[in-house]
Amino acid sequence: MLKKIAKALWHTEGMENRVTPDDMHVQFVLSYSKLIIGTLSVNQGKWTFEYSEDFKKQGEILPLSNFPNKELVYTSEELWPFFASRIPSVAQLERKAKITLSELSDRNEVNLLRKYGHRTITNPYTLQAAI
Repeated sequence: MLKKIAKALWHTEGMENRVTPDDMHVQFVLSYSKLIIGTLSVNQGKWTFEYSEDFKKQGEILPLSNFPNKELVYTSEELWPFFASRIPSVAQLERKAKITLSELSDRNEVNLLRKYGHRTITNPYTLQAAI
C-alpha cells in the first residue's frame, strides 16, 4: 500500500503510465560543472544511484536531499523524483512543436530520460547517458 501511495506522489499528471523496462542496462552520469556527482544506473528494471569517489572526497557541495548518505548505494524499483522531474509530461510534450506520435506514446522512462533529461531548469546538474 505504501509503495502505491509513494508512486502516486512521485508522478504528476501525464507521468503515471511510465515504465522501466526489465531488459535494459543503461548508466547515466550526474555532474555539476566539471565534478562528477554520481552515477544513476538501471539494470533489469531496478534503479541504482551511487556517489562518485571524487564527490565523496570534496566538502563544498552537499549531498542531494533524496540521497543524504554519500556512502550508500541507493536502489529502487521506481525512478526517484529528482530524476523523474527531468522528463516532461505528455501534456508538456503535446505543447511542443514537431513532436511525433511515437514520442508522445513512448512510456519507457530510460528512453525519455536519455532524450530529455540532460538539463532541467529546476537544478544546476547535468545528466548524460554513458556511452
